[in-house]
This record gives sequence, structure tokens and C-alpha cells, in this order.
Amino acid sequence: MLTRSSVERKWYGNLANGAGQAVEVITLTNAERMRVRFITLGGIITSLHVPDRDGNLQDVALGFDSLDDYLHDAHFFGALIGRYANRIANARFSLGGQEYRLEANAPPNHLHGGSGGFHRVVWDAETFATDNEVGALLSYTSPDGDGGYPGALRVTVRYTLTPSNELIVDYAATSDRPTPVNFTQHSYFNLAAHDRGDVLGHQLTINASRFTPVDAALIPTGELRSVARTPFDFREPQQIGARIDDDDEQLRMGRGYDHNFVLDRQPHEPASFAARLYEPTCGRMLEVFTTEPGIQLYSGNGLDDRVVGKQWRVYRRRNAVALETQHFPDSPNQPAFPSTILEPGREFRSRTIYKFSTHTEDRLE
Repeated sequence: MLTRSSVERKWYGNLANGAGQAVEVITLTNAERMRVRFITLGGIITSLHVPDRDGNLQDVALGFDSLDDYLHDAHFFGALIGRYANRIANARFSLGGQEYRLEANAPPNHLHGGSGGFHRVVWDAETFATDNEVGALLSYTSPDGDGGYPGALRVTVRYTLTPSNELIVDYAATSDRPTPVNFTQHSYFNLAAHDRGDVLGHQLTINASRFTPVDAALIPTGELRSVARTPFDFREPQQIGARIDDDDEQLRMGRGYDHNFVLDRQPHEPASFAARLYEPTCGRMLEVFTTEPGIQLYSGNGLDDRVVGKQWRVYRRRNAVALETQHFPDSPNQPAFPSTILEPGREFRSRTIYKFSTHTEDRLE
């Protein structure tokens, strides 16, 4: 039976930060019963219920049951990431003749905006509902010098749930000083369900003929290397686990996949196909479309038996996969990479679409 689209807002908890900021939980539901739940802390997607090929709803996003767990999360489950997604080498960059020093929260590098990045702030939220779509507009102003970054950065992120089981994430930002920006959404997916073990049998396609190899600190070397004849060739569907433990230097340094792929797209093309993830036992499929030039494949290598998630589920290594649309890591220090510098008077805009559907075959062609 079909339901009506709806938006629901509730109190989730208060931060123990002196100000006692209230955190809300917002639930978006469409007529196909797909349900997206997120909190205003970090714009964190706490659950994603989508149907399988038989219509059964299950939660396909890893996460926690309590606000306190999210406040102490070291894995960025479900969060909006900024000011700069991924790594910046040695936690520093130069811009306009001045060096800026950032927090080395992944020594010696800066990762995902630092410990006080977008995943740790409470966003203002305005919900909306139209005849066909439901969603929320999140907004936040990061002050000049926040986390070491120059410029007051005004950011909005719009979550939209469509009738065709698409979750659209639209990013926009302006700054009063030149500053690097790179945003992403850091959900961890297991299409069988968040509590169903590893994702090594998931079939993955990535629309990329090149990737950016890294050094031992997981910083890109600057090379754009062909994926041909390597474990990084996902141009045709491959099981994530098929080559993840191959004798390959890049896989050893990442302890699996933790690499940026250079998407085969034109720079100003509308959101185009980036990746497809398929779980054959339940038939769920996720397609990712983006305006971004890259996507980070992370195979959950850092999860371990100490991560206790929703419903007391222990999330172990490779129990999920993240597909992080982005500009390339360390771009402020890599002049050959596409620029991430936002200039005053310009507006940064980016779109990523997560489209869920089902498929009946054991394998995608």
C-alpha cells in the first residue's frame, strides 16, 4: 500500500556544550515508503530505509542509536563533511602568499575539516513539502578562521527526497575571502542492511578510467593513473571483495580501498553517472550521480570490533562502503588538480543524487 509523502520533526537531544543546543531529528518519507532520517547535528543521516525486490524495508546505512555516540564517533557516520572533505597534506596549505595551518587530526594530515568540522556543528533547518517532493534546507555560517580556514563561509545543504526514491543533496556556499571548499556526504552503505555483515559480495561499478594513487600517508602523489589491469578497474561490475586483498602496493597502503577515482565526465556537465552498487541477494541497487570530478571509494577498512552501532550491532572491518563524491584530496597543495578555491563574489554549487531501486538478476551486466 502506498503512503503519502511526509516530513516529521522531533527533538532528539541537547548538546552538553554549555549552550545546551537542541538537536532535532527530521524524517522524510515518500509515497514509495522510502524513509530518510537525519539529525541537525552534522546533518547526519542516521537511517535510510529502502525496499528490496520483494518490497521489504530495511535500514541500509550504518549509524548509532544515541546522540552521545555520534558526538564521539571517529568514523564520520552519515555526516556532512567540510570545510574540506578528505585529506590535506601536513595540515597546511598556502593561498595568496600566506600559509594556513590546520588541525592535524589524522597526523600528520588534516582530515574532513578537523575535529570541529561540519559534522560537529548544529545546522539550522527549514523543512519543505511540495506535491512531489519533501526535504529540508540546512544552513550554517563558518566564521573567518574557523578550523584555521580563511573567510566567513556561508553554506547551505538541501536534502530532497523524490517520488522515484532519489535522495538529492545540493550544496551551495559563498565566502568573503578566497578559501578552499570541498564538501561530501559520508554515509556508509550496506545494501543488504546495516546489520548484515560485510559488503565484499556487493557488485560495484565506477565510471572512472583513472584514479589518484597515494603515498604511505594516503596523500595523492599527483599522478592520474589508469585503472586498466589493476584492482581499481570498476568500469565493469566487480565484487568489492574480488581483488581487495591482492598483492598491490596501493591496496596495502589503504588496507583495502581508500582512494579517489577521477570520474569520466566533462567539467560543466550536469549531474552524471558516477557509480553503481548492487547487492544480489536482496536486489537493492544504489546509483550515484554527481557534478563533482571525483569519488572516494572507502571499503570500511577502519571499522573494528569496538564500533557498536544501532541495535547493539558490532560494525566490523568492511561491513560497509562509502562512496564520497568530491574534489580530489589535497587539491590546495596540488596545482595540477581541479581548483577548490572559492573566490568572493562567486558561489560554489554542487549536486549529488543517490538513486535507490531494485534489480532481479544475480549479476549486473
